[in-house]
Parts: sequence; C-alpha cells; structure tokens
Amino acid sequence: MKFINFAIVRFSIFLTIGVLSAHFYPVTTFLLPYLLTLLVVFVLFWLWARKRIFQSVELGIVTYLCFFFIGYVSYQMRLPMFQSNHYTHITTSDIPEMLQLKIIETLKDNDFNHKYLAEICEVNGKNSKGKVLVNVSKDSTENSFLVDDLILVYSTISDIPKPLNPHQFDYSKYMKVLGVYGQLHLSRKEIIKRQIGAQTLRGFAQNRRARVIKKLQKTNLETDERAIIQALVLGEKKDIDKNLYEKYAAAGAVHILAVSGLHVSIIYFILSSLLRPLSRFKYGSLVQAISIVLSLWGFALFSGLSASVTRAVTMFSFFALAQVLNRDTHAVNTLFLSYLTLIVINPFLLFQVGFQLSYLAVFFIIWLLPTFKNIGYSKYKGVRKVWTLISVTICAQIGVLPLSLFYFNQFPCLFLITNIVILPFLSIIMCGGILIVILASNDILPNWLAETYNYLIEKLNWFINWIATQEHFLLGDIHFSKLKTISAYLTIITFALYLKKLNYSRLIALLVTIALLISVYIYDENRYSRSQLVVFQKNRQTLLAYQNGKDLSIFKSDSTASLSNDYPIKAFKTQQNITSYSEKTLPSIFKYKDKKILIIDSLGVYPKHENIHTIILSNSPKINLNRLIDSINPRQIIADGSNYHSYVNRWEETCKLKKLPFSHTAKEGAFLLE
Repeated sequence: MKFINFAIVRFSIFLTIGVLSAHFYPVTTFLLPYLLTLLVVFVLFWLWARKRIFQSVELGIVTYLCFFFIGYVSYQMRLPMFQSNHYTHITTSDIPEMLQLKIIETLKDNDFNHKYLAEICEVNGKNSKGKVLVNVSKDSTENSFLVDDLILVYSTISDIPKPLNPHQFDYSKYMKVLGVYGQLHLSRKEIIKRQIGAQTLRGFAQNRRARVIKKLQKTNLETDERAIIQALVLGEKKDIDKNLYEKYAAAGAVHILAVSGLHVSIIYFILSSLLRPLSRFKYGSLVQAISIVLSLWGFALFSGLSASVTRAVTMFSFFALAQVLNRDTHAVNTLFLSYLTLIVINPFLLFQVGFQLSYLAVFFIIWLLPTFKNIGYSKYKGVRKVWTLISVTICAQIGVLPLSLFYFNQFPCLFLITNIVILPFLSIIMCGGILIVILASNDILPNWLAETYNYLIEKLNWFINWIATQEHFLLGDIHFSKLKTISAYLTIITFALYLKKLNYSRLIALLVTIALLISVYIYDENRYSRSQLVVFQKNRQTLLAYQNGKDLSIFKSDSTASLSNDYPIKAFKTQQNITSYSEKTLPSIFKYKDKKILIIDSLGVYPKHENIHTIILSNSPKINLNRLIDSINPRQIIADGSNYHSYVNRWEETCKLKKLPFSHTAKEGAFLLE
C-alpha cells in the first residue's frame, strides 16, 4: 500500500524556512560551525534514541533545527560576502582590470548586444570566482561566443542597474537569484584574447544544441514553427517571437513552451515502451531504470536544465529508484524528496518563478485529483478519461492561480478549452518534434516530413491565435498583492481539506481564511487611498502622474498616442490598483498640496512666480540656472529623462554650489512627491 512519509514533508518545510530566513534576515556571521555542532548533537541523540521504544521530543527538535540550519547555511555559503575569492572583494567599479572569463551560458540577444553568463576565473592574474552578465557589442565579434570559451578582457565590472520607475521588473534582483552580481559591457578593443576552454558536460550539451538549431534553420520549417519545435524539444525559447509568446500566454498555453514535467513524462513513457523488452532478462529492470534515468538527465542537460525540467527529471529518477528497489511509494514522497534534494543543492531555485509554479502545479494535481475523480466518476471509460484530463488541468490551475496573478496579473478564462484541445495531441507533437530534430541533426530530414510537421504546428498556432483574440475572456491588469496571494492559498487549502473531510473544525478553519481574504481585500482597497505625484523616468519624454486614491491622471508632453498600456504606466496602474485613468496635456505650472510646481521646457520661458516649491526641467531648456534660482528661490529642482546629460551635469554642479536639492530621474529613478 502506498503511504505518505510526512517526515520528508516536515523536513522540506523546515529547510524552506531556513532558506527564506537567510534570504530575508541575513547575518554577517558564518553559521557552518554551528551547523556542524548541531549535527554532532543530532548523531548523539539518534544513537541514544534508537534503542528506545518511544522517540524523544528532543530528537525531533534537534532534527528540525538541523534542516533549518542546512537551509540557512546552504543559502548563506553562496553569498559573495562569505566567499573570500569572489570578484566583488577584488575588483573596483571604476577601474578597468584584466579579467579572464569562461562562458557558461548564452542568453537571448537584444538589438545591440550578444548576451552571455560567464564565470570569472581570474582578476589581474589572481584566482577568482563569481558569475557576471556579459554584454558584447554585435559589431565587436564576427562570431558569437560558445559555451566553455575562455576570453581575456580588459574592462570594468559594473552593477546591474535597478529599475528607475516604481513597480517595474527588477532585472538586477532576477540576476541575483541566478548568482549574478555584476555585468560587463565589451567592445572589440576590450576583448584581448579568445580560446577554446576545457569542455564541460553542460558546455558539450549546449553547444550541441546550438548546432542542432543551426541545422533546423536550414530546413523548410517556417520561423515561428521552428521556434515552437525548439521550445518543445530543445528548451530553447529565445527565437520565439514576442507577439506569439504573448498569444500563448493569453490562451493559457504558455506552459507547453517550457520543457517541464509534461514533456518529461511523455519522454519517460516513450523510453519505457522502447526498453520494456529488457525486463525479460536478468537484471534487465535495473538496466532499464538506469538507461531511462540517464536518458532523462541527458535530455534535461540538452534542454538547458531549467527549473521545471530539473524538478521533473529528479522526481522520475526517485520513482525509477523506488521501482528498482521494489519500494512502494507515494507521489508526494517523490515530489518532496526531489524538492529537498534540489533546494539543498541550489537554494536559489526557491526564488525562481518556474520552480515555484512547477512544484505547486504538481503538488495540487497529486493532492486534489482523487477528490475530483470521485466527484465526476462515471462507469464509462471514455467519460472517465475526459474527466481526468479536465481534472488535471483544473487542479494545476488551482495550484498556480494565486501565484500567476501575483507575477503576471492576468487570467486566461479559456485555459480549459485550450488544454483540452492541445494536451491530447501534445504526445504526437512531441514525438514528431523529436523525430524532426534527430533527422535534421543528421541532415536526413525529408522535405515532405518537414512540411507536414510545419503544417501541424501552423494549425496549432492558428488555434492559439484564435483563443488569444477572444479578448473578453482574458482578464488583465489584475492587482494581486503578496498578502492576497498568501490568503488565497490559505483559503484554497482549507477549502480542499473541508471537501476531503466534512467536519466542524475544518469548516471553522475555512470560514476564518475566507474572513482573512476579505480583510486583505479591504486593507488593499484602503492601502492605495493616499495621493502622490510621480515624475517618471522616460527617455526623450516628460511624464508626470497624479494619483488620488484609485484615480490616476497622466500629464504628458506628447498629446498624440495613449500611454495606458505602455511602459511605465501599465505596471504602475496595475500595482497601484487604479480603476479610473485619464491623460492630460502637461501644464507649465500647477499646485500640489499647497506646493507650486513649475515645469520649464525647451523654450526656457518661465513666469515670474513667487513661492515656487519645485522646478521640473524638461527637454533641455537653454536657461541660466543661477539666475533662475536667484529670481525664483525654489526648494528643489528635478531633471527628467528628456534632458541632455551635459545639461544635467551642469545643472547639478550649479545646485551643489547653491546647496539646493537636485534629482535626476535617469540616475536616481522616478521622483515621488507625497
């Protein structure tokens, strides 16, 4: 009989608490010696307690503390401050240095740069370590770098800039989750030497994948269709057109573009079917299990070792191990065992969106699917299969819904239709894609097969596009805070527990969480009732926003196109829970909370007003700032992103001499006046 080992679940919880504590409440003291001491105490307690019939409470406490400290130390030891040879302790931000880098991953290019992740090997001849983001000007190299290439450069490591407007995506924070704390901008003259480095297993897989992609580009596959194959089979999403990706997201089908447990399970069953004859021989089951596990890890390595595929392959590895050992286990055990293993190896995974969504989806499928099957049970096998497919989709959506709303602020109402149509054919699409990749990589892909598969993917894209165009069924710009996310999960969990067992205590727990969720919604409504004035940072444009509760008025210099869905207004509207929006022409002078604010544009004309509190300089006005300050006597001056930097530098020096507060949005970010 299958059972759930709740000890693994509890260990995972305490490990997670340890990682989160190290992330949000770091300490400057290295805790590894304390962990080793605690492990010794644990061993002594275990030797004493194993001879007792009833286990002691002390052993349990020490065990949970061990997992807490393992999580804390595992995260802590990866921080630069606890790595003496990390480049952040050696380099300076304003002096170029001789750096030896090893390319470890290629990223998606932008319009001007090739982008890579690299490991620092040496700084000025001294051994060092740490990851950096490398931006190489596209006119600096004839060919792009490959994984495992060694390059010698003379350049400066700079910080990855933080967002300059409120509620914008923090790329620097995202890169820190990947262990990247700096970046390089390289031109041709800064690249001194390039050579092929010692090949790693991951480098071999990534370079092999790059060669396969180049061969796919030579086939008769169209651009969009080829990009879908690369995402489905190779885990390469860089070539997917942005509009096409957004359509998949709007249709609720973006998960099929990320190699995940769904794709791994298909490959697992393909391998199981092909290798089933081995089970007839002695040790055949062992050989079969080892072959499947090695093949799955090879696929994971080949597809880029994303968080979701790593989770899936780790789970299937433990599942295969249980089969070899004839151990009957529960899916929850393999799920949490894989989670425990991956977090110990790399605690930063916990903060990756793909990792979070992947584990939540699988957990809720395992937990809720039996309940859904009982609700929709039918004596007809065909009906049961259809209901199972619907149930799996709903369970996964329930599991990821609050987190998806928090990260992406939208909900595709037609996700069920999309998945019911696509999922039954995904196995065919995957098998066809694998066959296409194998034949193309060996230069034997027949044109008729490429055209047939191209037609199949084209029809898939057509269906996705049709679903995405049903705009009334896509709920967007949904405000969903952290508190709403937490309270929503508490409500979902207590509701599921109540459905599994109807009793008074669980009903009370459900009602309490519903009351908590309502309270959070009321709190969020009142939370944004204040008023504020925001001077946004936007190049070559002046943008001001006046927020009064849930009403937002945008004052802009360009009166043509609407900015409602543009950067940086869209994210600000969503996160501030704005319900009323309007756009107006930028005034030359206005009043905000008894403070007069003067805007001086390119004409450099300004009225002789007294009691001006704030001056906003826009579009590089040709003015004598000394004379302006003497005549108006403002309290502070702001220069937005529409000004020339040479002008801003001169104004800043003038304000320093006058001892007048000066802000430049291109350097300090958006200016908030409350």
